[in-house]
Amino acid sequence: MSTSSRYPFTAIVGQDDLRLALLLNAVSPAVGGVLVRGEKGTAKSTAVRALAALLPPVRTVEGCRFSCDPAAPDPGCPDGPHPADGPGGERAARMVELPVGASEDRLVGALDIERALAEGVKAFEPGLLADAHRGILYVDEVNLLHDHLIDLLLDAAAMGASYVEREGVSVRHAARFLLVGTMNPEEGELRPQLLDRFGLTVEVAASREPDQRVEVVRRRLAFEDDPAAFAGRWAGEEAGLRERVAAARTLLPQVRLGDGVLRRIAAVCAAFEVDGMRGDLVMARTATALAAWAGRTEVAVADVRQAALLALPHRRRRNPFDAPGLDEEKLDEVLRDAAADGPDDEPPTPPEGQAPGEPAGGDDDGPGPDGGGGGRPDPGDGAGDGSGGLPPQRTEDSGAPAPEDAPEALTGAEPGESGGGTPRPASAEQQAVAAGEPFRTKVLSVPGLGAGAAGRRSRARTEHGRTTGATRPEGALTKLHLTATVRAAAPHQRARGRSGRGLVVRRDDLRQATREGREGNLVLFVVDASGSMAARKRMGAVKGAVLSLLLDAYQRRDKVGLVTFRGREAEVALPPTSSVDAAAARLQALPTGGRTPLAAGLLKAHDVLRVERLRDATRRPLLVVVTDGRATGGPEPVALAARAARLHAAEATASVVVDCETGPVRLGLAGELARELRGTAVTLDELRAEALTGLVKDVTDHHRARRAA
Repeated sequence: MSTSSRYPFTAIVGQDDLRLALLLNAVSPAVGGVLVRGEKGTAKSTAVRALAALLPPVRTVEGCRFSCDPAAPDPGCPDGPHPADGPGGERAARMVELPVGASEDRLVGALDIERALAEGVKAFEPGLLADAHRGILYVDEVNLLHDHLIDLLLDAAAMGASYVEREGVSVRHAARFLLVGTMNPEEGELRPQLLDRFGLTVEVAASREPDQRVEVVRRRLAFEDDPAAFAGRWAGEEAGLRERVAAARTLLPQVRLGDGVLRRIAAVCAAFEVDGMRGDLVMARTATALAAWAGRTEVAVADVRQAALLALPHRRRRNPFDAPGLDEEKLDEVLRDAAADGPDDEPPTPPEGQAPGEPAGGDDDGPGPDGGGGGRPDPGDGAGDGSGGLPPQRTEDSGAPAPEDAPEALTGAEPGESGGGTPRPASAEQQAVAAGEPFRTKVLSVPGLGAGAAGRRSRARTEHGRTTGATRPEGALTKLHLTATVRAAAPHQRARGRSGRGLVVRRDDLRQATREGREGNLVLFVVDASGSMAARKRMGAVKGAVLSLLLDAYQRRDKVGLVTFRGREAEVALPPTSSVDAAAARLQALPTGGRTPLAAGLLKAHDVLRVERLRDATRRPLLVVVTDGRATGGPEPVALAARAARLHAAEATASVVVDCETGPVRLGLAGELARELRGTAVTLDELRAEALTGLVKDVTDHHRARRAA
C-alpha cells in the first residue's frame, strides 16, 4: 500500500487510547503489541495500517529474504551465512496482514518435500512470519483465527523464531515482530494464551458527540475523494510525529526506572491478582515508553497508572464472560498505599497540566492543514488530532450507548398452565432470573467422524492430530506420510536406474497423511422459558446449567445459537455465532412466563439448522433442548411436539434433552421427547462432570442403535 493511499495517522479523530498504545509500541517494540477490541466501524484497522508509516526504516542485508540486520545477521538464516557488517540496504518497515483463512504454509512458509527427498535440497519459500520480521504482523478479526494458526503464532512470539518441519527436514528463521490484532467481541473471544501475548489492550467505541462524528465523516469523505491530496495536507503533521517517535526511541535507553516505581508496579499487579509475571514486565516497559514519549528520563507515578490501564485489563479475566476492565478507584488506592509503604524515592510528577505521555512545555504545533478554524479539533479537546501530545488519561464516554430497554411487563401463567385464572402482570423475578453458579460439565459430542472447522469437541478428519492413514495428495502436498511414500517408491527403484544409496522419488510416489483430530460444532440451545419453568430457584438452576454448557462451548471453539419459547411462539434469541459471551448475555436477560409452545421451539430450531447447513455444510450440529417436556397451547400440543421432534430425528441431528423436571412426582415427558428425537436425556444433576461419566457413551449408543435399526 502506497503512502498516498494510506489514511494518515494524524488525521484520525479521537481514539486517544488506541493511538497512544500504538505509538508506545512504535517507541518500544518490547512492550509486546496491542489488541484493539471494539465495535465495527471505529477506525481500528485504519489506525493500525497508518502506524507503519511512522516506524523508522529498517536496514537489511542485500538479497536476504528474511530481513537480517547487517550489523547482527542471524547465524541460522536460511539465506546465510551473512558476513558481519556486510553490504546492506534500507527499506520502509513492513506491515504484513495475516488473513483469517490463511493456510499454515502461507503463515510459516512451504518446504518442497519432493526436492528435499529426491535431491536433499532445502527449497524453502518464506511465509508471512518471515515477511513480518522486524515489522508489524497485523491480524484483523484475530478472534476468528483457527486454533492451529494461533498455536504457531504463540510459538513464534515466545521464541522469536519460526520452525518449519516436514518429516525430519526442518528450516528455522528469525521472526520477531510487533503483533497487532483487532477484534469485535460480539464475534467471539480469544484464547487466554493468545490474549496474554498482547502487551496492551484498548477498548474503542464510536463517539456519541455529534461534532466529533461530523469531523470523522468530513475527513473520510475528503480522503476518499482524493487520497493523495488529503495525505499531502497532513504530510507535515505526519513528519513531525515520525520525528517524535524517533526522538523517543533515542531517549528510551536513558529513562530511569527506580525501585519506588517497581514497587508500585508490583503492588498493582499483586492487588489485581494478575497471573504470572508478564503483566509486571509489560507495565514496566510501558511506563518507561510513556516517559520517553513525554521527553522525560524519569518514570512518574502517572506513567505507572496509565500503564496499568493499558496493560492489565485483559489479564484479569477469569472466564470468557468477564468483561475486561480495571477499577480505577482501587488502582489509585493501591498506588497511594504503595507510596506510603515504599522507600523514600518518590518518582517525579509531570508539571501541572501535563498528562503522562505529553511532552514537557506543551504542544507547539501550529494550525493544521485546515487552517485556523476549519472544524479541526484542538489537541487535548477530547477529540484529539493525533499530531503531538496524546492525552492518554482514560475518560468517561459521555455518549455511551444506553442500555437496552427492559422487557415489557410479561404475563404470568395463562389459563390452563398452572391452575387457571386470568392473566396477571409478571413479577420482576419472572422477567429476569439470575443464573445459578456455573459448573464443569462433561463433554457432549456428535457421534461419527466429521470434517468441520478445527475445534475440541467431536472426532473429525483434520490437518492436525494423530495420523490414521495415507492417500494420494489432491493439489499441494502439506503433510507427508513418509512410510507410505517409501512403500510406493520402493518397487520402481531398479526401473528408475537407481545406482546409489539415495531413494529415487517421483511425484506419483508422494502420499498425503490423513489425520484425525477434533472439530468444533454448532451447539444450538433450545430453552423452555414458559411459566412451568418460572419458579425462581428452578429457572436459576436451568440458566446455570446452560451457562455451564456455554463455558464448555467456548473452550471447545464451537459456534452457539439460542432459541427460546414461551407464551404462544418461539424466537431466535441469538443466531448462530462464535460469540459465546453474547449468548450468555442473552441468557441472563431471558424473561419467563406463559404457556409452553414446545413444538414452536423445535420447529424454529429446525429452521435455524436448515439455514446453517446451507451456510456451512461441514459444521455438524448438536441440539441441546432444555425443558421439562411439557407442551401446552394450541390443538394437540403434545402430538405436534412429537412430530416436530421427528423432523430432527429424520435428519440424524445429534440431540440431548436436559430434563428440568423436579419434585417427588415426575411425568417423564423429557425422556419421551428424547426418544422422539432419537437422542438421550439427562437430568440437571447428571449434567455435572462428576456425575456424567456415561453420557457421551449413551448418546453414541442411541445413534448406533438407530443406524442398526
